[in-house]
This record gives sequence, C-alpha cells and structure tokens, in this order.
Amino acid sequence: MKREDYAQLHVVWGEGYDEISFTPFSLRDEWTLARRLFYEKYLGFLRRTFKVEVHEVKRYPESVLLLAHDKEYVDYVKRMSELGAGLLDYGDTPAYPGVFEKALLAVSGTLTLADILVKAGRGVAFNPQGGFHHARRRSAGGFCVFNDVAVAARYVRERGYERVAIIDVDAHHGDGTQEILYRDPLLKVSVHGYGYGFYPGTGWIDELGEGDGLCMNINVPIPLTSADDVFELVVRELLAPLISSYSPDFVIVQSGVDAYRGDPLVGLRLTDNSYKVFAEFLSGIAARGVPVLLTGGGGYQPEVTARTWAFILSCVAGRCLEELGPLDEKTSSDRKTVEIVSSRIDYLLRSLKECEVKKR
Repeated sequence: MKREDYAQLHVVWGEGYDEISFTPFSLRDEWTLARRLFYEKYLGFLRRTFKVEVHEVKRYPESVLLLAHDKEYVDYVKRMSELGAGLLDYGDTPAYPGVFEKALLAVSGTLTLADILVKAGRGVAFNPQGGFHHARRRSAGGFCVFNDVAVAARYVRERGYERVAIIDVDAHHGDGTQEILYRDPLLKVSVHGYGYGFYPGTGWIDELGEGDGLCMNINVPIPLTSADDVFELVVRELLAPLISSYSPDFVIVQSGVDAYRGDPLVGLRLTDNSYKVFAEFLSGIAARGVPVLLTGGGGYQPEVTARTWAFILSCVAGRCLEELGPLDEKTSSDRKTVEIVSSRIDYLLRSLKECEVKKR
C-alpha cells in the first residue's frame, strides 16, 4: 500500500509540552520521559510509512473546562497553582507553580485534535499528554487535574456528533469520566484492573448509567491476574459487538498502557499482542471514516510506553509496523481468571438487554 492509502495521523505537541505532569515527583521523570521518547524517537518510525502531521497545541480559554468541571473547582486549582504547594486531592496529585496552566494546556491539546478531526470528518489523532480520566467534576485524583476526555466528548457533541463513544483501556478505571458523563447519552466502555485495594476501587459491572445515560456506561473489571487471552476475550465477545451495534460517529480512546506486563504500579500481564488486537479493532472503525481520537494515559515503563503508543497508532492507521511489535510472546491467564471474566461478560450482556427493555 502507498502512504496515501493509510489513515492520516495527527499528533499534537508544543513548547513545554513534555513538561506536563501531575504525578508525585517520584514518578515525574518516568512520565515525561515516555512522552519525549514518543515524540523524539518513535514518531520517526511512523513517519517512514504514514503521513503524519504534527500540530502546535492551540491555547483554549479556561471556559472550556466548564464543560466538565464546576467553576468553584476550576478556581480552586488556580489558587493552588498560585500558591505553588500542597495537594490538589487527598494524597497523590500535587500542586506546584503553574499547575493550572499546564492542566489547561493538556486539555487544549486534546481539543486541538478534536477540532482537526471535526473539520476533516475523519482521521486518527493522538495526544500523548491527554487521558486524565480520574479528574472528577469537583476534584482532582490519580495524577489528573482536568478531565480532557470528558471535556472533548461534550465538545464534539456540541459540534454535531451525536453518537460519541469513549473506550478506556487504562489499567485503572476512569472514575472521573464515569462520574462526569454518567447521565450523558453517549457510550462509555472501560476495561480495567479490579481487585482488593486497587485504585480507584470503582467501575463494577452494575454501574450502568442513569437517566439519559442508562445502559450506556459499561465497565469490564478484570482480575489483576489477567493476561492477553482475557483482554482479547473482552474485545472479541463484548467490545466489538457493542461498538458495532452502537455505530459511533466519533470515538475517543483513553489508551493508557499501564496494563503492560512489568508496569511497576499495576501487575497485569498484557503485551503488545493485546494492543494489536485492540488497535486493529479501532482500525476497522477508522477505515469506515469515523474520526478516532486517542489520548495517552498511564504507563510507567518509558521505553515500553512510548513504543506501544507508536505501535498502536501504526495499527490503527492501517499497518502494524513489525519493528514496533509484537515483541513479546502472548501471555495466558489461569482458567479461573478466564471463567471470572467470561461470567462478567455474560452478566453485562444480559443486563444490557434488560436495561434496553426498561428504556422502551
């Protein structure tokens, strides 16, 4: 295939963009290095095969934050940013001088790409400094200040896209995205680790949405013993038919890769084999002319994180680059783990059928 036969790739970057981080200082180097490696090293792999356009991040006004957050919370972050010390939540999201501006810049990066895709009506885009899915309407959390995923979902809906779908594959449940959009009539699907003491402790299978969002909030909690076979089962048996039935006109993907084997904060055992299956599924969506906006997210193995994002993008664009993956052998879960996830998928499918009947 020729370069023009593949999907157009859009990436956002800008001055000081690699410095954005809301992690504790002990993890800041890992976070920022992953973004620099993606931009300075792995973007080059993509440019050899695909047409890649890097866009300067556009600065959006702080009013866009009100699409997802209360003004009182936005003002609180501004005050803490001026103070330059303390915590924005109850333990893991630090305040520092300029944190408000950096958090707004991250949201602006996602909206920059949203506007590009809205104008083009198709394409694949990636913001490595997006995916802050733990930020809630009135609070920070989990290294997240403002929720760019929720902001972008409402932003594109305001611009005529009525069937927006959010797919979140970060190892941690997107509790902020769920809270903000729980009653919104758009599809939210989260596949995440779940177990005793695992952050944030939300995202159970019975959290299906409310009001106009009833039956549109789908959580697939997988045991922390899960490997590639479990993730691929979820994509094949639940995610693919669900998205096919919903037929989205715009897809936003929180593509955290902290579920990758060896991540120091998680313990799941996914490899690039899982991400290939997922990305090829997304490629089918993009090939139908549906805009696909991917964001970053978790991932604390900088080299693995940067490479995996580039690999995912290559697959979504239409050709998985062999030099990027799969580099690992496929991992397998024990039988009990597979049975647990299969039963949860069955429960969700039954619940969705019952839920749809209630809505009629």
